[in-house]
Formats: sequence, C-alpha cells, structure tokens
Amino acid sequence: QVQLVESGGGLAQAGGSLTLSCAASGGAFRNYATGWFRRAPGQEREIVGGISAHGGSTEYAESVKGRFAISRDNAKNTMYLQMNALKPEDTAVYYCAARFTPYSHRTYFTNADYTYWGQGTQVTVSS
Repeated sequence: QVQLVESGGGLAQAGGSLTLSCAASGGAFRNYATGWFRRAPGQEREIVGGISAHGGSTEYAESVKGRFAISRDNAKNTMYLQMNALKPEDTAVYYCAARFTPYSHRTYFTNADYTYWGQGTQVTVSS
C-alpha cells in the first residue's frame, strides 16, 4: 500500500501563490489516481481536484478552476498542487489522497473514492 506525505503549506497573502507537494512511497505511484482535498475550519472535507494515474486527465472543483493546477511526476513519485490567486477562503488543511487504479485514465472526485490519505498540510491566506 502507498503512504502519502504532504509538504509546502504555510502562510500566503491574498493574490499570492503556493505550491504543495505530495510524496508517495510504498507502491507503484503510476498505478494510483490521486487527488487533493481540503478542510476549512468547521467545514467538511471537500474536493479540490483529481488527476489520473498517468497524469493525462485532471478535474477541478468550481471554486478553484482557473486558479489551481494539479500535476504529477511519476518518476519522482510526487503530485503537486500549484495554487495561484489565493483567497482567504482557500485557508484550510490540504490533504492528498490516492486510489489504486492501474491502466485507468479516470479521475475521482469524492472522499469515498480514495483509499489512502496523507496527514495534511496547513495553508493560511491572509487578506
């Protein structure tokens, strides 16, 4: 099974940028579809976006479309979340997640779709 560790969180100003990384170990990363989720204080965990196992397909929540971009480097066993034009409402703990889906070009978009989760990294956006 795969283990996931997020990094890159921190404090940013509104309008700024941050890049999160999700490093995977313990499995063939190319066989896992992955995604980013976030949980704001007092709210449910919600999808940010997903990427297929080979990286050819991505899907985003409406709230981040056009501002955030997900990519992955299977040779480095790492997924990324590039966050631009940050807003205070992007403040949350960000989690990466993975699902074993060899030979698939699908993305997955709900909490229940994913089996493996990281511990999360805090992103705080000040106004």
